Amino acid sequence: MSRVLVTGATGFIGSHVVEPLRAAGHEVRAVGSRDGDLLEPRVIEGLVEEARADALVHLAWYAEPGAFWTSDRNLRWVGASLDLLHAFAAAGGRRAVVAGTCAEYDWSHAFLSERETPLAPSTLYGECKLSLHRIAQRWGALSLAWGRVFFLYGPGEHPARLVSSVASALVRGRPAPCSSGEQVRDFLHVADVGRAFAALLDSHVEGPVNVASGEGVSVREVVTTLGELAGRPDLVQLGAVPQRPGEPPELVGDIGRLRDEVGFTPAIGLREGLERTVSWWLEHSRQT
Repeated sequence: MSRVLVTGATGFIGSHVVEPLRAAGHEVRAVGSRDGDLLEPRVIEGLVEEARADALVHLAWYAEPGAFWTSDRNLRWVGASLDLLHAFAAAGGRRAVVAGTCAEYDWSHAFLSERETPLAPSTLYGECKLSLHRIAQRWGALSLAWGRVFFLYGPGEHPARLVSSVASALVRGRPAPCSSGEQVRDFLHVADVGRAFAALLDSHVEGPVNVASGEGVSVREVVTTLGELAGRPDLVQLGAVPQRPGEPPELVGDIGRLRDEVGFTPAIGLREGLERTVSWWLEHSRQT
């Protein structure tokens, strides 16, 4: 098995990638925020030299809810990621799996396919992720797989994101104002996201792969289910928040490559995943 360097290992996705990699027999060097600033080239060189890995899972990026869409920090992460990939290849690394995003696609399309859907990001975040992928792919020094993550959720998620903002409010007995919730999205539990990245590393698949459930569900259904599971449906305030301008009505991922080529299918259904999330917030609220 491989020696695997995982960046962003203490982040929301990263904390769910390390365990399945180790379970598969890999030796993992997990790099988190305490290991240094990856925006510093010297830090990257030191970590790569110390890890001596032949495989890389690169998950680190700026991800502050709301702000990450337009932040100029995305520009710095393109450069830092290229430095990391270059240092990794120069040290003998062979296989890299990098976290991309469904925001690379043209969101005027409802069903997003790696082979058919045009790429036309509407945000700086999506543009920077796509640019990194294109440069790394054109460079061609590594066996490169690119996991395009859709709408993940689960325990430990930042409380400013949709599912956790609603769940955390409900378990504390507070109102949860939401939009009308008519928009349809493809939600995937973060534990499945982590296992998908581990499976992608162990496959021979290259290029973009959607990391999604393949099923669309309305935001209304998600938040009303959270209300039911938390026992406080009365606190879910649909329509209290205006719909964001330009909000796409439907975004669902084609998981054909993930299922047929990587050999991975999600194990956690939406209701089960939401129940786990509510349970985590209930426990967390007792501790704070």
